[in-house]
Amino acid sequence: MIRVGIVGGTGYTGVELLRLLAVHPEVELVAITSRSEAGTPVAELFPNLRGHVDLAFTEPELGTLQDCDLVFFATPNGIAMGMVPELLARGVRVIDLAADFRLRDPALWEQWYGMAHACPDVLAEAVYGLPEVNRGAIREARLVANPGCYPTAVQLGFLPLVEAGLVDTGRLIADTKSGASGAGRKAVVGNLLAEAGESFKAYGVAGHRHQPEIRQGLERVVEGPVGLTFVPHLVPMSRGIHATLYAELRSDEADLQALFERRFAGEPFVDVLPAGAMPETRSVRGANVCRIAVHRPLGARTVVVLSVIDNLVKGASGQAVQNMNIMFGFEEQAGLGAIALIP
Repeated sequence: MIRVGIVGGTGYTGVELLRLLAVHPEVELVAITSRSEAGTPVAELFPNLRGHVDLAFTEPELGTLQDCDLVFFATPNGIAMGMVPELLARGVRVIDLAADFRLRDPALWEQWYGMAHACPDVLAEAVYGLPEVNRGAIREARLVANPGCYPTAVQLGFLPLVEAGLVDTGRLIADTKSGASGAGRKAVVGNLLAEAGESFKAYGVAGHRHQPEIRQGLERVVEGPVGLTFVPHLVPMSRGIHATLYAELRSDEADLQALFERRFAGEPFVDVLPAGAMPETRSVRGANVCRIAVHRPLGARTVVVLSVIDNLVKGASGQAVQNMNIMFGFEEQAGLGAIALIP
């Protein structure tokens, strides 16, 4: 049993962490913080947790958090990096669900996030928390940078192809769609029901913060530059990501279905669907799983990979719990056995 705290518990990733950790057999929740809601019972803000979480929100103070074995940061970008060095110095392990430790280059981080990094020396230690790639390093890590939602779906979809050297990595295309919860739990006019409902739009076409994260991950695999066109879209649903990925095959000899099945054999949270299948976002709603299908339309050289996740689970809090399980030697599926919700 480990003692766990959450910094920033009022957003969607925070409440999703609470939902998962409240029933985890190896976790004792001891602290949940929020400056704006300090003193408010968690179940008052999130009634679905009534009878499961008896804590009240508190101020994010080091004195409380330093008694934890692990602290999750479910905060906006730029918050975790101000507290993490002190927590690490006190022997507390950390999983950051924001972007503070995802990019290895502090200058690149500053370019995309518009602020200087508070602890660039810690970046070298942070382990990128994509278990299907870095499971061994996660196991030994003190600090894990939990991947973004789009980067999770996109990297898992491209991974078998780029690892095998089967595609032109200078011309990768990721056409992605996300539900509105991906933008966070805040008052934004564009996310109102009357604005986003019955509509469909692209955003971040000129450049999105998740693009350098995806490129960094794929470039580590190929050990060279990657050319990526990444276009996200907002769709009128609350949660879910669908990534349609395109690449040009170098040859038409490979059995792509077998390749994907071999690569993810034994991975508890990646489900390669049968040939010809079309994964649906509803098939992963509330579950910590990425469902993937691979296609070659008309037998041509273009390969199309379809990758779906729940952006709040495998794309955020569920993957964070998966990383926690690996870090502390728990069964990797512990607390993550929920079946997707349909309808």
